[in-house]
Amino acid sequence: MSALVPSKIFLTRGQGRHKEKLVSFEMALREAGIAPFNLVRVSSIYPPRCRFVSKDAGLRLLEPGQILFVVLSENATEEPRGLISASIGMAVPDDPSCYGYLAEHSDFGKSEKETGRHTEYLAAEMLATKLGEKLREPDGGKPTKAFKISNGLSLRTRSVTQTATGEAGLWTTALAAAVLILEP
Repeated sequence: MSALVPSKIFLTRGQGRHKEKLVSFEMALREAGIAPFNLVRVSSIYPPRCRFVSKDAGLRLLEPGQILFVVLSENATEEPRGLISASIGMAVPDDPSCYGYLAEHSDFGKSEKETGRHTEYLAAEMLATKLGEKLREPDGGKPTKAFKISNGLSLRTRSVTQTATGEAGLWTTALAAAVLILEP
């Protein structure tokens, strides 16, 4: 039996609104482009040698009804004017033979930029601790997309974040996803 190791990955996001919570989630999946697939939630390892592709390129490789492995973050509210966010952060080593980490995070009252930055940090921190190492803080404590781990491994981060503001009488859902693609 061969291993199920994804070779490509893309990030996507969406939001939805409806009087029914489940339908608002479905609307968010539609906006993200992943509604016609059977989604299986997985944990958070970015596979070695996995290539990041655009959402459009990734979707062209898929067929409706296909089973997709996703790391998914979702958040929902029915609070008018309530700000919600859902985010996926990636920490990917510069060495493609090493695995990376995907972190899912949701929040309330935080901007897209704040949530995305925090989720990227979470992915980098979790990768470092998974490797039994410490994350080196960037010089000057300024936000960065480049980190080092105490063993000298360099990594880059990126994220996708969806924010949404609640409306009276409706459920509002925000979601973000990393879609892992298996190729034959």
